[in-house]
Amino acid sequence: MARIRADQLATSLRKDLAPVYLVTGDEALMSQEACDTIRQHARKHGFTERELYHTDAGFSWDELYNASSAMSLFADKKIIEIRVHNGKPGDAGSKAITDYCANTNEDTLLLLVCPKIDARSQSSKWFKAIEQTGTVINIWPIGIAQMPRWIDNRLKAAGLNADSDAIDILCAKTEGNLLAAAQEVEKLKLLTDEPLIDAQLMANAVMDSARYDTFGMVDKAIFGDSRAAAESLQGLRAEGTEALAILWALNRDLVALTNLKESLQAGESFDFAAKRNGVWDKRKPLFKQALQRLKLPQLHDLLRKTALADRVAKGSAKGDVWNILLDITLGLAGVTTLTPQTSRLEFRIG
Repeated sequence: MARIRADQLATSLRKDLAPVYLVTGDEALMSQEACDTIRQHARKHGFTERELYHTDAGFSWDELYNASSAMSLFADKKIIEIRVHNGKPGDAGSKAITDYCANTNEDTLLLLVCPKIDARSQSSKWFKAIEQTGTVINIWPIGIAQMPRWIDNRLKAAGLNADSDAIDILCAKTEGNLLAAAQEVEKLKLLTDEPLIDAQLMANAVMDSARYDTFGMVDKAIFGDSRAAAESLQGLRAEGTEALAILWALNRDLVALTNLKESLQAGESFDFAAKRNGVWDKRKPLFKQALQRLKLPQLHDLLRKTALADRVAKGSAKGDVWNILLDITLGLAGVTTLTPQTSRLEFRIG
């Protein structure tokens, strides 16, 4: 029937309830919430029973045959939920799933939950059978560029509003962890009834001192003090600060600097462009000084490095994330002739 993204699930369910759903992906919170949405919608259609199975050592795919053919004592419809922990059902599972898809009935709904399924498995008979009969929901991880929007939507869904600086602080605090971000939003619901959460309120609610040091390190780089910025970065690493927390702060200001540079070249005034890009008044002198030093191609190159650092930190690309962060930090400070070797040497400053 369909292959959709998680954000398309609600719309798909409003149109029709499929007999089979496969939720696949490695982002635990989004996978959990997609399953919750399917169960809630199915309950409205009379699927009030739920049988849950895990494909561990004691599991047999005969359970699917038995569950789908057994009548409920109360004549209720039921959800058969199977968590395939390695994403590979094997020969017996493939046959059981394929047979089920060929013989669906109105009284049972099959919900399969898997980690990310590789390309080879997506060509298998069981996967194709689900695609033809039901709906596959792909859970894609939220990247560094999408995280602020995801958090903003999460806050709004909780009845909260926050400005861009506050959202950036929450991004830095949660370091790309959606579950942690969702928990912080729930905590904010209990802590504040302010109509708008600003940076100070967010910092008071969720920030610790290490994150303040992170933004201080970035300010040193923007100021052009490469030695102090490198030493601060080394200190943050020694204290156990997560690489993604530092990356959020660097990426936020690099995006603002790039937008400012492009706006100034288009003839826009600095004050207007700074306000539009969320630069606080007290940071305007820092940004103005940095814009005199940094060229647009340099800024674009640094943004490419933040994207690489994000992939490396999350394990989807090879490399040393701390050396890349040092490259970005020193590049922001105006040190432009870096190689991986000099990066490792500079990182031992102090």
